[in-house]
Amino acid sequence: MASNDTNKVLDKKDITKLAFFSTFLQASFNYERMQSGGFLVAQLPALKKIYQDDKKGLSDAMVDNLEFINTHPNLVGFLMGLLISMEEAKENRATIKGLKVALFAPLAGIGDAIFWFTLLPIMAGICASLAISGSIVGPILFFLVYLGVFFMRYFLTHLGYNLGTKAVVTIKDASTVVSKAATVLGCTVIGGLIGAYVNINLATEIYVNEAKTVSLQTDFFDMIFPNILSFGYVFLMYYLLRNRKISPVVLIISTFVMAIVLSFFGIL
Repeated sequence: MASNDTNKVLDKKDITKLAFFSTFLQASFNYERMQSGGFLVAQLPALKKIYQDDKKGLSDAMVDNLEFINTHPNLVGFLMGLLISMEEAKENRATIKGLKVALFAPLAGIGDAIFWFTLLPIMAGICASLAISGSIVGPILFFLVYLGVFFMRYFLTHLGYNLGTKAVVTIKDASTVVSKAATVLGCTVIGGLIGAYVNINLATEIYVNEAKTVSLQTDFFDMIFPNILSFGYVFLMYYLLRNRKISPVVLIISTFVMAIVLSFFGIL
């Protein structure tokens, strides 16, 4: 559905402008239509150029783009590029509207999985670890990664415009590979962070005779699996949070209370 050369009125500068105007996506966020205001504002310069001699066409496009939408801010360029290519090709309004409604939710899910749930949390963990150890590389690296994510919208918007509807297939294929690799990396990083920053050490010792005592921590638990208590506690919290739907606030307060009480009685 990408536009033919004979119908093109937009150039690369217009698509670049669209890419950076996509930052306005959540500028008028509301609970009635979510991101619709910013979604329209981002596309408006391109729509005005496409429908410069057709006020009715511009009005219809603006009305359609003011309908409810809630998608991912880093991937919205794909959708905007795709829709603008269809607007430029003067596709049927029902087709454009239907494609927008069909795609914005899946793209939101893909974006959340890639950025909010994998890439940025993993980088935050790595960079926070560097920062805590006193390295200035930590905050600089995170800033550069976040800046890279921001400028991705330039390439994604051009890709969406140039590929037309094929962009959707491309992003789904790519997201599967990226998500799998990021999941493996994320598990590795989380395991390292548990061992480094979650410390549960039992102070309890078992009296054997006058010459010997047995430490539950070093002589028992660490001999079975180093940091097994830390590992077990983290996954207990994960289980309670995900399966039992216990509030994170409750878990945090409970952890503080148990730490204080068990330390007071000399168990930890």
